[in-house]
Amino acid sequence: MENNLRKIETISDFHKIRGLSNPSHPLVSLIDYGQTKILPEYIGERWFFDFFSIGLKKNVGTLRYGQQKYDFDEGLMSFIAPGQLLSIEPNTKGNLKPSGWLLLIHPDFIWKTSLATKIKQYQFFDYAIKEALFMSKKEEIILEGILENIKLEIEGNIDGFSQDIIIAQIELLLQYSERFYQRQFITRKKNNHEVLEKLEQILSNYFNSENIVNKGLPSVKDIAKELNFSPNYLSSLLKKTTGQNTQQHIHNKLIAMAKEKLSTTNLSVSEIAYELGFEHSQSFSKLFKSKTNSSPSKFRQLFN
Repeated sequence: MENNLRKIETISDFHKIRGLSNPSHPLVSLIDYGQTKILPEYIGERWFFDFFSIGLKKNVGTLRYGQQKYDFDEGLMSFIAPGQLLSIEPNTKGNLKPSGWLLLIHPDFIWKTSLATKIKQYQFFDYAIKEALFMSKKEEIILEGILENIKLEIEGNIDGFSQDIIIAQIELLLQYSERFYQRQFITRKKNNHEVLEKLEQILSNYFNSENIVNKGLPSVKDIAKELNFSPNYLSSLLKKTTGQNTQQHIHNKLIAMAKEKLSTTNLSVSEIAYELGFEHSQSFSKLFKSKTNSSPSKFRQLFN
């Protein structure tokens, strides 16, 4: 296996790798995390899932996402979409026993249901492990209740209602998770304020850099990497805190810099566009007008 990478295509394969019996349903499974094992031959591997994974876990050891490790000794919830890489190392902290639940959903299970489209709207499936959802005990109880309902349906006699009921419970689980994420953004206001200060400094440094001509405009991915966030998490945090996503913050900074240059220098519009990382001045003028309802030239006339 190249670079210790294992592609896990089916939920049945996942059960086998984690030392579990075959799933009751081939396309959806709710696993008691306390019953899972990490067999020696799989330690150190990176796993590539072909299905969604929703984890509500405690004491499961260390998860490695990319080059970083994250401690899962506290209860939290993580969301992994198909195509993401993950590796797990055993818990080595004394007698802590792993606990919690792991819900696996194959895309074929939600195909042609209302969830097939809706699940793409939940950005937390693209958050990094370090951006997992930390829950209060009350929130944890709510989500465990929903998972219990899913468990009863999976393990019960499958009939014509089973899929619709399971889908409805998964949708409810995701809606509550979205609510709790929004709460998490609010309750971490101090951290959010620090993020805003760092964002402002990064953007200032970027637009004042002599290398911006070669680099071009900063991307959301570039800024998120500087702040050690995933792009979606950063945009979600900023949207909740300021009402604007990362791209809007980048544009706001750019327009502020453009206004300063238009009002205090004799540089041409083309020269200003070039200094701000635009390859074509027309693109700069179009963006400026969309944000200010005025062309760069007309804005400059206000100061002459």
